[in-house]
Amino acid sequence: MTETPVPFLEFCGVKNESAPEGFSRLSVIVRPEIGNTRGHAHGGLLVTMLDVALGRAARDSVPGAYSFITIDLHTSFIKPGEGRLVAEGRRTGGGRSIVFCEGEIRNATGDLVARASGVFKPVAPRPD
Repeated sequence: MTETPVPFLEFCGVKNESAPEGFSRLSVIVRPEIGNTRGHAHGGLLVTMLDVALGRAARDSVPGAYSFITIDLHTSFIKPGEGRLVAEGRRTGGGRSIVFCEGEIRNATGDLVARASGVFKPVAPRPD
């Protein structure tokens, strides 16, 4: 599926990565413009990456789904994010109307930076 560009993700330099069936993967290289006052990835960036990775995993798990909205998202920050970060999302349950997902962000050495769980609901395409 061709992704509709998300301006905020483009500004932050977040890239789509290939992922196995049932998974969604994004990456970013942390730079000062998307960091916090200590030079690490801003928490808002990490939450955004997890929200998108989980939402895409939800969407891709339901045949014919156009888009999903986030109903609930719980995020835990484990370690400061630096360098190249990779977010991965996967479906863990649900059906066609509600989907449960989990995901994580890891740094280049594989250390866990943040993790999230969320609940997502499909939405119909906007009429033109």
